[in-house]
Amino acid sequence: MLESENFFVAEATVEIIDELTYLFDAYRVFYEQKSDLEGAKLFLQERLKEDSAILVAVYSKTERLAGFCQLFPSLSSVSMCEIYILNDVFVLEEYRRSGVGSLLMDAAVSFALNRGVKRLKLQTAYDNLAAMRLYERCGWKKGDFHTYSFTND
Repeated sequence: MLESENFFVAEATVEIIDELTYLFDAYRVFYEQKSDLEGAKLFLQERLKEDSAILVAVYSKTERLAGFCQLFPSLSSVSMCEIYILNDVFVLEEYRRSGVGSLLMDAAVSFALNRGVKRLKLQTAYDNLAAMRLYERCGWKKGDFHTYSFTND
């Protein structure tokens, strides 16, 4: 897919589910969720079978996963086209500021364009300034819409 001097990006498969589970769990813990390796593994297995694409950044020297992003297909009624929602982007702390985030963002765009999808969307927390700088460096534009959510706890 895409690569740099020290990293390459590939689409995740069930063959790497165990290492991907630890990476995904670290992502959830980063967002202040309780660690749940069993739940993370089940969630990822279902996503890989059914409804998302997970791209992983791999450190070439060790073949260890350095980060991932997850794309979910959706539709835009107004544009009458398929879009992708870039729901998750995460890089392990030891690999941050090494270009992995940019590589994953570029890979997500390439993945979508190669499938004929012309638009990707994402959202991030208002205080996630590092992520916003990354997105803008990668050519993403801040939208004009507010995001609302409803939770039935």
